[in-house]
Amino acid sequence: MRRHREHHKQDRIGWLRAAVLGANDGVISVSSIMLGVTSAQASRGSILLSGVAGLTAGAMSMAAGEYVSVHSQADTEAAELERERSELAEDPIGEQAELSQIYVRRGLSADLATQVAQELMRHDALAAHMRDELGITDESNARPVQAALASAASFTVGAALPLCLALLAPVLHATPLIVIGSLLTLAVLGGLAAYVGGASIWKGVVRVTFWGAFAMAVTAGIGALIGNRGI
Repeated sequence: MRRHREHHKQDRIGWLRAAVLGANDGVISVSSIMLGVTSAQASRGSILLSGVAGLTAGAMSMAAGEYVSVHSQADTEAAELERERSELAEDPIGEQAELSQIYVRRGLSADLATQVAQELMRHDALAAHMRDELGITDESNARPVQAALASAASFTVGAALPLCLALLAPVLHATPLIVIGSLLTLAVLGGLAAYVGGASIWKGVVRVTFWGAFAMAVTAGIGALIGNRGI
């Protein structure tokens, strides 16, 4: 018998979101900062300093923000599990009926739903309610430290590219190189994220590149305005 195989993208969404968000943020933030400083007629040292400061502050901000956000999710999940554990201990019959109703709403007959709920609760009642009532699975469990490290690392990788371009490029050519290199990187990231997630590659490329270009243009414009006024 030929085995039926399916390949879904759902298990990639968590880490993919954090990695792409961090890398995109790194490229856009640091390139925009340096373009703004460059447009203000700053020295090479000031441009590089702004890039290093943007990379460091951004990586720390991404790590802290992701840790706090995911830790809040983890706290909520832990509270929900503790509440469910107490309810199972106090009213197992009512909890079984609640699980049965969930399966009925999903399309099972009442008799079959009751039988399924009984079997699953006999095997692992808490796991059944975690999955089918609360929507919590081992794959989706919040991991604050992992999320924080992944976000900081991906931001650093993304931010390193425009910083390296600014470091290697002559001052007169720094702006076009930063812009072109950053936009190409954003296009690759957008396409890769769309491909891995099973979405339209061109839509991913256009969406990420457009907003990256918009952010850089706004920051460069503000830098030029401030520089021209000598503020």
